Amino acid sequence: MLHDAVTDPGELTVAELHDRYVTKVRNVIDSHGVRTVVESTDVDPATIESLAAGETPGLTVEEASDILAVPEGSPDSDTVATLAREELLMGMTTAVLDVEAVESGIEGELEAREIQSKVEGRFPMTLREFALLSQFIDGRR
Repeated sequence: MLHDAVTDPGELTVAELHDRYVTKVRNVIDSHGVRTVVESTDVDPATIESLAAGETPGLTVEEASDILAVPEGSPDSDTVATLAREELLMGMTTAVLDVEAVESGIEGELEAREIQSKVEGRFPMTLREFALLSQFIDGRR
């Protein structure tokens, strides 16, 4: 699953963490093939082909979760995305952070309302935003 791509996200830079998440997604494509992943997901085929070619297209957590759900025995896409968001919420609880503290800590890259909406799953979250939030929140635990 997405949130278990690394054990200590707070010890990495946002770029390193994002690269690890993308690598985890790319590994599914490499092991199952572009065609299988295209047929098994709702992700734009061009995005899947781009990942397979070693590029780093902008992915949402939902798209990454859809790809991570492809291997047999994996949780479904909604579960993968929900667990990733819940990891952020649990981290905020453990570190005693509210969305305003997170906004301040990430130097306003996202507004508090955006953070709340994205973590709750009401708005799409990019994989880079997930890395940004994961890195900051885990670093404050």
